Amino acid sequence: MKEPEIDFVITWVDMNDPEWKEEFARYSKRQVNEKNSVSEARFRDYGFLRYWFRGVEKFAPWVRKIHFVTSGQKPEWLDESNPKINLVSHKDFIPEEFLPTYNSVVIERYMYRIPGLAEKFVYFNDDFYIINQITPERFFRGGLPCDIAVFQYNPSWSQWYVRIKNNIRLINKHFDKRKVMAEFADKWFAPCYGSKARMNRLLRPYGKFITLRTPHNAQPYLRSTFEEVWAAEGEELTRTSANRFRAVTDYTPELFRTWQICRGWFEPYNTYSDTKMFPLMIKSDKAIDAIEHQRYKLICLNDNVHIRNYEQVMSRIAAAFARILPEKSSFEK
Repeated sequence: MKEPEIDFVITWVDMNDPEWKEEFARYSKRQVNEKNSVSEARFRDYGFLRYWFRGVEKFAPWVRKIHFVTSGQKPEWLDESNPKINLVSHKDFIPEEFLPTYNSVVIERYMYRIPGLAEKFVYFNDDFYIINQITPERFFRGGLPCDIAVFQYNPSWSQWYVRIKNNIRLINKHFDKRKVMAEFADKWFAPCYGSKARMNRLLRPYGKFITLRTPHNAQPYLRSTFEEVWAAEGEELTRTSANRFRAVTDYTPELFRTWQICRGWFEPYNTYSDTKMFPLMIKSDKAIDAIEHQRYKLICLNDNVHIRNYEQVMSRIAAAFARILPEKSSFEK
């Protein structure tokens, strides 16, 4: 049986690296009024990365290659001789004039340029974890990404929501909503979405796209989607690549995901059925329970600088991971 040609891409930073800290401090002084852009929670490492690799090896051994993306760092315990690992530095795929960058969306928009990246790949932040058996068909079917195409209200109450609206502006520039929903009606009104599709039915006559629901977890992409978006909006993406830190003028990876959906390059899948995000500030106990009992295939542990008893919470999460993934992976020395 032929192995699936699916890669994983994961981004990571070691904020305890003295060189990284010095460089970050030098550039972040210009961002003193953008606290959300330089929050420690965006960069600090739980020490859980080894469990990400253990989860991949145990629950998704079919992955072809793992592209481990950093600014040139690597954990001391990582065995880079593992044939499935491709260590990737930002300078390997991001134009030099935009480096160093501390803006995740800039890193993400250039992912398609990673040397050796497969056409089908799944993107992980380093707080997304596989905690149960998962098949290639969870991410791709018939060569297309599995995704959910349903609308949601955008309250515009955070920088993230504002940037999502930037994406939608470009989407409406290139796609006619009525035509897209008519051509791919079976995908926009798939029974697997359940009640989550009610806004699709309500907004069917409306002439413009609005924000789509975005499950905050591992996202499957086609490399060719990025190539097409860059061909259409390269000037705008290049201009905003100068945003070294997060900014309200950014475009997020959801631009590529939404473009993919509008092109019909996806297979309907209710990703909420086996995917869950846990904001640790308010749901740390539920996150620990989900890990210990493997209640989902994929989880996100969303950090926050206001987590109470931070060290205790992190220790309990580490213990939960250790219970389901006690053995070293071949990615560890």
